Amino acid sequence: MRTPRPAERDSITKQMLTDRRQILILAAAGLLIGGFVVFRYLPRRRQMQQLQRATAAARAEASRTTAQAGQLPQLKRHLVELQSTVGDYDSKIPHDRQLGPFLQTIAGMMDRCALTDQLIEPGEEVEVGALRCIPVSMRCVGELKQVFEFFVSLQDIDRLVRIKKVKLANDKDFSGRITMQAEAFIYYRPTSPNG
Repeated sequence: MRTPRPAERDSITKQMLTDRRQILILAAAGLLIGGFVVFRYLPRRRQMQQLQRATAAARAEASRTTAQAGQLPQLKRHLVELQSTVGDYDSKIPHDRQLGPFLQTIAGMMDRCALTDQLIEPGEEVEVGALRCIPVSMRCVGELKQVFEFFVSLQDIDRLVRIKKVKLANDKDFSGRITMQAEAFIYYRPTSPNG
């Protein structure tokens, strides 16, 4: 084996130094690229994906809102129809019993409808939340048309009346007259806590 000459040694040493420098440069470049990817690119990519998801969700919400906004005129019309159908219930629930005037009104309505054998009896009142409820049993005799007119006229009364049960029975000789029995409820708001 021969020993290299000093010029060859210097050349080999320079070559090794150059190779080491290139390796160091490549390692530094790799570290820079790796650092960029880990510390800059990946976090920015995650942020971009989150931003895209948030944007898609916002667009979906905006389209839902737009669709719902298109329904507003129809909902307003429906609300007006319901308010006209339902009426103002608060005004139809008085602040005191007013049982006597109500019973007189019912008797007058039965008279106007030519119903006979009238019996109107209030029952024992019941507390229903902030309201009080008075059951009223009604009985009368007349033709079906007259009974129907009576129930139609109940809708125009200025007090909330809830009919729970109605029983219609034909008379024994089938003359066209029926006996109507109904259970109704009227409500009022007590003015004092004791009622």
